[in-house]
Amino acid sequence: MMFRGKGMALSLLAVGTAAAAGYVLQNDRSPTETGRSKANLGARVVDEVPAGATVIDASARRLAEIPGARRALERAVRNDAREDWEHVTLERDGAWSVVDTIRDSLPYYEAGRGEYNGVYVEHHGRIVVLDAIGWARLEQPIH
Repeated sequence: MMFRGKGMALSLLAVGTAAAAGYVLQNDRSPTETGRSKANLGARVVDEVPAGATVIDASARRLAEIPGARRALERAVRNDAREDWEHVTLERDGAWSVVDTIRDSLPYYEAGRGEYNGVYVEHHGRIVVLDAIGWARLEQPIH
């Protein structure tokens, strides 16, 4: 019975120490530092448009308002990106909102098997699928 109590005490001590260390590290950050987010826009040329996808023109105003979208489309067409995605990475405050904008304000296609998720765009006579992912840097590296 004594071993159980001792094991529990050691576990609680370890958890408490980890929590205290996390608190100290978090409060040690500069108040002027902000967590920056990233968004990665990817584009690739496709030969076929899925039956349920809507194709928009590259000149669409809503598409023009998305930072990096035009660059990703241009790269995909210029490099005939069929095998790999051409990427544009945005790293700044609010970059995560680019992902939401692509998915919420454009006809975003949720793909089935063998198809690509994204917005299908006609650009220079080619069909390009554009998609975005985002992530946030929550912590600074400890050095």
